[in-house]
Amino acid sequence: MSTTRWCLTIGLVLGIVLGFGGWLALLAAAILGLLGLLVGRVVEGKLDLQALFGRASSR
Repeated sequence: MSTTRWCLTIGLVLGIVLGFGGWLALLAAAILGLLGLLVGRVVEGKLDLQALFGRASSR
């Protein structure tokens, strides 16, 4: 699935969440979606956590 279709799907789902659950549910869905994205990137190896946190801890 292309990036455009994924973004469209995510936008539609968040719109449904907003319509039925309100702003708090929309915020919770967006935060959980971002967390899922980060976990997926780490599992796929596209996000290196040692590169992110290694420099900060070496100071």
